[in-house]
Formats: sequence, structure tokens, C-alpha cells
Amino acid sequence: MDNSGSEQTVQDGKLYRNLNSLIVAHLRDNNLYQAASAVASATMTPLNVEAPLNRLLELVSKGLAVEKGDISRGADFSASLPLPNTTAIDFSSVPDMKGSSKSFPKHETRHLSEHKNIARCARFSADGRFVATGSADTSIKLFEVSKIKQMLLPEAKDGPVRPVIRTYYDHTQPINDLDFHPQGTILISGAKDQTIKFFDISKTNAKRAYRVIQDTHNVRSVSFHPSGDFLLAGTDHAIPHLYDINTFQCYLSANIPETSPSGAINQVRYSCTGAVYVTASKDGAIRLWDGITANCVRSITGAHGTAEATSAIFTKDQRFVLSSGKDSTIKLWEVGSGRLVKQYLGAIHTQLRCQAIFNETEEFILSIDELTNEIVIWDAMTTEKVAKWPSNHAGTPRWLEHSPTESAFISCGTDRSVRFWKETV
Repeated sequence: MDNSGSEQTVQDGKLYRNLNSLIVAHLRDNNLYQAASAVASATMTPLNVEAPLNRLLELVSKGLAVEKGDISRGADFSASLPLPNTTAIDFSSVPDMKGSSKSFPKHETRHLSEHKNIARCARFSADGRFVATGSADTSIKLFEVSKIKQMLLPEAKDGPVRPVIRTYYDHTQPINDLDFHPQGTILISGAKDQTIKFFDISKTNAKRAYRVIQDTHNVRSVSFHPSGDFLLAGTDHAIPHLYDINTFQCYLSANIPETSPSGAINQVRYSCTGAVYVTASKDGAIRLWDGITANCVRSITGAHGTAEATSAIFTKDQRFVLSSGKDSTIKLWEVGSGRLVKQYLGAIHTQLRCQAIFNETEEFILSIDELTNEIVIWDAMTTEKVAKWPSNHAGTPRWLEHSPTESAFISCGTDRSVRFWKETV
């Protein structure tokens, strides 16, 4: 018997098993459950196999670097393939530790502008250069963040700085949500007039949309796919509407989860890779949907009891979802299992479509206390409340939105005003 051939066969078998394990773990950890299950079944690999996060990507990155000869030249092989953000916090790895909470840095705030009616929503561009706000007066204001920062400085000799660089008037009913194209200069808006409108923010004189999607329901929430080729609309319909932005064709899931008559979607958001998306519904449920098949892969019914679930967003690593509801709770859920990981209490929100958001590092969570008209901040890991600040709005803020790139956020008020908050140096 050829021992060398036998040993090679054994080594090949180990290599294939390791490769299959890494593929299954990669698909599973990126929430591609159906693909992970199919590969696991075909290769007889346990679906719960353990592997370091992003290990497969790291090995592919190293292999590409070797192929290019970068390693032999002393280059950094990790730069040869863009990897997902791996600095995200693993909320399941450490138990709550009261008393070890971090301090949230002090912020200064400035009134930016006023709409003619309630300021209902806001969204930053992915690069943090722009922020847009939408109002019940049907207008959208576009701000340039660099000009906002100039406002915070002592007044310049050439007069006051005006941070609003565009104002759009093209809806006939209140604006519900906004989003920026991930790579381009497009801003979209969803409104009660059952439309999604596209604005080219690079055109200085444009006041109206250049494209319109006519939906069949009140468009309550919108979210671009990370590729920019698709968008989701959460509406009064219980199923998210998936649109191809090139053809405007609408796709609906064939796998319809059990929903109540009050299952309208308050918020829909893609994960950072588009592998999965999440909805927060008026029936109190948080639902997870496969980003490829559009099938509902997990329903967390009663996530906020019988109260509305008002917001839901992913962590950077897609492993957790942060939700808020009109039961005055904010909850962190594990995507893979649907398990409740953490709960943040101590702020009353029972009336408005309240948002719970992370700061840019995901170390803190911000939300609103309607009763005291305060912005409340928790340490995301310990769940301890670490700060409460007066909102400086004449009425309770309706929306908070944090910059993705720096320690700054926007608050939109029922008093019609928009405020900018920035960490003090």
C-alpha cells in the first residue's frame, strides 16, 4: 500500500472538512440561513460549527495577496480584500456589568432650521457629509454637515453660515422616511401620499424629484440595498415591498408570515451586506427576511408585547437587532436565534414612533423620554443609563439619527425644529 498516497488522501479530507466548515460558518454568520443549511446538509457539516468571525474572508484575502506577490514584498495582505467592519461589539460575549459603564461624552447643540410643521424624520448619507430631514409640511431639507460645523464656530466675518443647501417640495402629504443611495448622489423619500421619490442632490437648482415610484399604500419607511440596485418600502401592507430601482418592478415574498390586521410596517432596514433585512411592525413583531429570496426567516412575535414595534436596526456585524416599541422598552435580539440578549429600560415612549439608535461606535444607545422631554443614553454593553439631557426642543423630539462617521446626531421635534448635537472637544 502506498503510504504517501494514503496520507495525502487523509490530508485532503481534513482540508475539505475545514473548508466546508468555514463556508457554512461564513454563510450562517452573514445570516444566509438557507444557503448555510443547504451546504451543511450536502457536506454533512454541523450547522452550528464554530469558526472565528470572518476567518474565510481573511484566508481568501491572504491567498489573493500571495497570488499577487504582495506578501513577498512586505505588503499588508489584509488590504487586498475589503473586509466587513470587524470592530463591532459582541454583545453576547460579556454579561451585564453594572458599575463598569462608560461615560458618554458631553455634546453641544445648535438649532439648525425649522420646518413649517412637525419635523418627522432624518437620515445621514453613508459618508456623513450630508443629512436630510423630512416634515409633515411635505418638504425635505438637505444640510451639508461641514456647514453645520461652521455654525458652531464663532461667527465668521462674511456673515452667518446657512447649512441648508437644498429644499425639495414634491410630496402632497407628510414625509415618513428618507435614505441616501450608498454610492451615488440620490436621496429617496417615502410619504403618506403612497409615493417614493428620487432627488438628485448634485443638481443645485432641482426642487422636484426626477423619478417616482407609485406604491399602493402609505410608504412608512424606505431603505436602500447596499448595492444601490434595490430598495425596500415598509408600508401599511404587512409585507415589505422590494423594488428594482432600474425597472421599478415590485417583488413580494411568497412566504407570507402570520400577521395581524394591524401589521403595518413602521420601519424597514437592510443589514450592511444586504444579506438580511428587518421590519418593525405595528402588531408588535420584529421580523427578519432573507435578502436574496425575500422570505421571512424569523418572526419575533410580541417582541414589544401588544404595543407597536416602532424601530429596528442591525449592528455592524449583522448579528444583533436593536428594536424599540411603544411599551417603553428597547431590546437587543440575537439574529441567529431570535433570543433576547439585552433590555434597556428607564425611558417612557408610548405615543410617538420612537427611535432607538446606536452611536457611531455602538458603545452607546440613544432614545427619547416623552414624559420628561429628555434624550436618554445607555451603555450598550451594561444596559446602564449613563446620561439624560434636556432635548432643547419645545416639544418631545420625534426622531433621532446618529452620524455613521463621527460623534454627532440630529434630533427632529414636534416643535418643527431640527437640532444638531456634536461632541465637545
